[in-house]
Amino acid sequence: MVRWLMAIFLICSALSAEAEDRSAFRTDDNNDKKLPWFQLIEGKFPPENSAHAISGELIKQDHLERRFHLRVDRNDSQDRGIFDLPLDAVMLPYGAIYYNGAPAAIQDIPLGTHLHGLFYLRAPEDKSTAPESPNNRVTPDVNFRRCFQLEDDFSHYSRLNQIWKIDGLDVAGKKLTVTLHEDGAPVGKSKIFDLLSSTQVKLGNGFGSLESLEIRQFVQFNLTWATLYGPGRITDVWVDEPSRKLAFQLQQERHRNHVRERGLAGWVDAVEDEPQIVTITFFGGVDPSLFDELTIVNEQPIGWPLSREPRDQKAPKGTIAVARESLMTYDPVNDRKGGNIIEIEKVPMEPGSSGVRIKVQCDMLLEGFRPRRIVRFYPASWKVIALPREEQIFGRE
Repeated sequence: MVRWLMAIFLICSALSAEAEDRSAFRTDDNNDKKLPWFQLIEGKFPPENSAHAISGELIKQDHLERRFHLRVDRNDSQDRGIFDLPLDAVMLPYGAIYYNGAPAAIQDIPLGTHLHGLFYLRAPEDKSTAPESPNNRVTPDVNFRRCFQLEDDFSHYSRLNQIWKIDGLDVAGKKLTVTLHEDGAPVGKSKIFDLLSSTQVKLGNGFGSLESLEIRQFVQFNLTWATLYGPGRITDVWVDEPSRKLAFQLQQERHRNHVRERGLAGWVDAVEDEPQIVTITFFGGVDPSLFDELTIVNEQPIGWPLSREPRDQKAPKGTIAVARESLMTYDPVNDRKGGNIIEIEKVPMEPGSSGVRIKVQCDMLLEGFRPRRIVRFYPASWKVIALPREEQIFGRE
């Protein structure tokens, strides 16, 4: 009885502490300007719903450093003098990107695509200046420079289980009237978007035309020039479920290939010097099926959760490469050390975490194998190839 009471007390205390933590900082839902925005803590994942939502158009990107400029959407809280100003941001190491509903790399997203993002304040030591703009004006969101999540309209509304229903169509005037729906019910008022002669209409496994659009169809689309001259211009529209599924599957495969060639990203939780065991928690924003490939031995999956003796010859294997916060590695073909995966487990999910943790017994520990350092892991079943020179830090330090 005493144990049960103690357990209940601890649970209540944890819930109370969590509620107190949430009330200690400002959020989009609790916009109390007297409270500070949440400041990230190095080596820890952020709490749920602590980021600030910003949307805008991708106008510049550096895929090597995972940096980008977003032209921030106009809204009623802005004066005209600060319309259309850029936000210079960088993806967090555990920051996730989605395109066409599937995980993505920033280079997968075309310039001009309208995006929805979740951001945190820049680090206190970050003294960099804002991008140049007329009269040195800056967007009110200028200090939110660390991006936790970035997604196109297709991904954003699909994730929220929302979809657009066509209410009106004017092919000659290039106008599409739609209402957002969720669970079959309208959400908000109808909007009129611009169509272009170049708007790609995706239908089934191929392409349609503007004439393929019909009243009462449910569609997803991506935008450009959002809020500049109305709600935005439609660049791509997916008319039916087969076309949306195909777009998702193609991007998913592109993502899987990208990760298999560059390794699963995570950070080091702990290092045991004497047995040379490295514990890694992988970041989220990754297709979960890739983690199943951690357990492949002799081309056969052995399943997980997994626990093996350190020197077990039947244990799955893999190697670790040191990476920077941009997730770039130095020379992954030559700068990797590893050995047996002696444990794979699921851990509590946190924002930014995949919920997957492994322990690897290495034949040698590298200098970069330190707690909270970023690494990439290559299961033994993945062929490690030399990346294009610009993606390697070796020789550019």
